[in-house]
Amino acid sequence: MAKIIYTHTDEAPLLATYSFLPIIAAYAAKAGVEVETRDISLAGRILAQFPDRLTEEQRVDDALAELGELATKPEANIIKLPNISASVPQLKAAIKELQEQGFDIPDFPESADTDEDKAARAAYDKVKGSAVNPVLREGNSDRRAPLSVKNYAKAHPHRMGAWTADSKTNVATMGKDDFFSNEKSVVIAQDDTLRIEHEAADGTVTVLKESVPVLAGEVVDGTFMNVAALRRFLTEQIARAKADDVLFSVHLKATMMKVSDPIIFGHAVQAFFPTLFEQYGEQLAAAGISPNDGLGALLNATASLPEGDAIKAAVEQGLADGPTMAMVDSDKGITNLHVPSDVIIDASMPAMIRSSGHMWGPDGNEADTLAVIPDSSYAGVYQVVLDDCRAHGAFDPSTMGSVPNVGLMAKAAEEYGSHDKTFEAPAAGTIRVVDGSGTTLIEHTVEPGDIWRACQTKDAPIRDWVKLAVTRARATGSPAVFWLDEARAHDANLIAKVKEYLPEHDTEGLTIEIMKPADATAYSLERIRRGEDTISVTGNVLRDYNTDLFPILELGTSAKMLSVVPLMNGGGLFETGAGGSAPKHVQQLVKENYLRWDSLGEFFALAASLDHLSDYADNKGAKVLAATLDKATETFLNEDKSPTRKIGGIDNRGSHFYLALYWAQEIAAQTEDPALAAVFKPFAESLAADEEKIVSELNGVQGGPADIGGYFRPDDAKAEQVMRPSTTLNEALAAL
Repeated sequence: MAKIIYTHTDEAPLLATYSFLPIIAAYAAKAGVEVETRDISLAGRILAQFPDRLTEEQRVDDALAELGELATKPEANIIKLPNISASVPQLKAAIKELQEQGFDIPDFPESADTDEDKAARAAYDKVKGSAVNPVLREGNSDRRAPLSVKNYAKAHPHRMGAWTADSKTNVATMGKDDFFSNEKSVVIAQDDTLRIEHEAADGTVTVLKESVPVLAGEVVDGTFMNVAALRRFLTEQIARAKADDVLFSVHLKATMMKVSDPIIFGHAVQAFFPTLFEQYGEQLAAAGISPNDGLGALLNATASLPEGDAIKAAVEQGLADGPTMAMVDSDKGITNLHVPSDVIIDASMPAMIRSSGHMWGPDGNEADTLAVIPDSSYAGVYQVVLDDCRAHGAFDPSTMGSVPNVGLMAKAAEEYGSHDKTFEAPAAGTIRVVDGSGTTLIEHTVEPGDIWRACQTKDAPIRDWVKLAVTRARATGSPAVFWLDEARAHDANLIAKVKEYLPEHDTEGLTIEIMKPADATAYSLERIRRGEDTISVTGNVLRDYNTDLFPILELGTSAKMLSVVPLMNGGGLFETGAGGSAPKHVQQLVKENYLRWDSLGEFFALAASLDHLSDYADNKGAKVLAATLDKATETFLNEDKSPTRKIGGIDNRGSHFYLALYWAQEIAAQTEDPALAAVFKPFAESLAADEEKIVSELNGVQGGPADIGGYFRPDDAKAEQVMRPSTTLNEALAAL
């Protein structure tokens, strides 16, 4: 039987799965398609690291490793929902919950001094940050807004905040002494194993990474951020925000850049509260409190410190002395510096641009903001958008064009800062990358605490990326622009490869350009305002940024994108959109039994998955399911059956019912597979007849609290009971 793997992930997408998966399984089975799940949730990934500490009933398989292997095979068909890319505070919270549920797993060790602590730290390092995506993404990314979604956004444009020419919102970035300016890049001539080492001023050599296997043609980069320059920069921007009377905010990617960006975040916390750390830095460090975990963790820990009240007073004084801080939640007093994973650049910057260039202040009002993005690699992209809005006003979703993306990410391409090749310099000296013969390929002079990182980008993914860009340009007729800057070492090597591989393809009549990111942004925005589409062809980090930036402006959300990863060995990975607001959705469900999560991304991914499976397995029924699901989704949008904004209307569960109804009606009406139509005709009629009753059962549970048995690892029985409250719908699906 043909098989689809549906991933069991986290937060709101996981809760939605309890409701939607029974519908998928029932419908797919009628076409001979089996749907299985694999647990790649944060909790599941943690438990998979410690089988020897768990009872036989508690042990879980390492589903991520299994799927990573599957992704290299032609039969792979994986639907990947958003998962938690855990910051250290999230990881600690998940560990605590699992321990409370009876799982004997170790605490997260702040310092790894013993062998036991070192083993625990190594296990948790495999789990934190963007641990899932590099494993599964054995292909490059094709993300675009489906036509039905784009048409819906034009007919029902989302709200865009007005812009004024005198807006003081800007981006601040280093421009020198950062990752961009210090980067060095080499193309590997032959298969080899590299070594990363640090040589101190006294000649002591410390191996930072013993073995880095590389292949011929691979691009290897090394760079560092000078921390003294970073601290000067942050101090200057804090003073600038106060002088300009704008909100101060820091925008990083502490989930994907799980090693480098929490360190940068920690420096921002220290720079904002200099007196606090001058007076109490030693006591905080002795208590295991790291500024990298954010102001929230620091404040929570003060209760157990003798100087706790004085430290809290110093925090309050620091907030009073500094510029007004941008807030994550002004009602709860959660600032921009509370949690490193609360302000993720790819979601926070587009949201600011949508809201007149404003963030929220502690008074609960919007205000102009200084957006501090320390590394200058891509900061200019956001400044160009801000300047464009200042000059031309807000974008108009009813007329604007689209910017789909072809992203280089296969085989962990450009995984900057999210892996085991990022280090804080242990002492003054030199960090170098050395090949198997002992030849130094890359070296940098560093000071203590400088943040050094390397990354790899294999040749085969680059070649495939160029091919995918040409394929999409040919399929759409839109210009394809490679966002690459020849002034940057890594990009210069990619430009050479793009120019080498483009002639392998038929580009006759196509517009294919190479532009540095700021220029590509300006070019794309000019076309957007004329209602024209432009394909952005980018590396991994810009893929992440652009596939939030443009969809949030065009559609109001990035969750409505079709995200296909054509795997390099023939399989398919189908991603379902972003999960940035997932925590708030869960909080609302627990408080008032209402889940606002919109599963539209899951609908698109499922249709693409079924279509791919139909071709691979020659399954005509799967082809029918895919085509009818597309039609049903268009009806779903036109009938406006996404979750309503407020309690009382349909939520995620109600939207699933309507998708099931429209899908069943489309299957019953199609003529390609009469046997399938005959099965679904009475089922569709029964759903339509019971519509009012089913919606009443689904909506009737709203208003009171909901017990799901855990945030990171819900109790399956409790979560299913909460997410499937309609007996009528459940019985109909069971009968099908």
